[in-house]
Amino acid sequence: MNIYLSAFLSFLKIGSFTIGGGYAMIPLIEKEVVGDKHWLTKEDFLDILALAQSSPGILAVNVSIFVGYRLKGIRGSIVTALGTILPSFLIILLIAIFFESYKNNVWVEAVFKGIRPAVVALIAVPVFNLAKSAKLNYKTFFIPVISALLIWLLGVSPIWIILSAAVGGFLYGKLKKRGV
Repeated sequence: MNIYLSAFLSFLKIGSFTIGGGYAMIPLIEKEVVGDKHWLTKEDFLDILALAQSSPGILAVNVSIFVGYRLKGIRGSIVTALGTILPSFLIILLIAIFFESYKNNVWVEAVFKGIRPAVVALIAVPVFNLAKSAKLNYKTFFIPVISALLIWLLGVSPIWIILSAAVGGFLYGKLKKRGV
């Protein structure tokens, strides 16, 4: 099968059957591109994931763009991004057309209430996987916890957290190089 068509269909499938946004898509994208298709190694995928998280925009779309670029350059990026975006676009379009007349329907409300716990689980899985991949231990576990608390409780901008982490990582690397 043509790599463009295969990539488009892979990301179309992921985009079509994932509820919960970008973080919920990450395990499915990883399974597809690392496990099933072997387009990337686990390490390459983690690098792409880190790059996608630090780039502006929607996480799943960023990941698809970087994967597509890794496969076939700019054309690959366009194909994988379209595969990721198209299902959501069509679903939102249909919801916008029909939702007004059904928004107070008991069955519709029940479906949305039933989906919520599944979405939480779909988001929790990549968070735990990322924690394992980042090799968090008792010495480093405090960094994401303190970062999350600073953002949540004190309203610190994530940009300051990222900049602080970059400076801290740079200084740590320099000190470690000197043997301090």
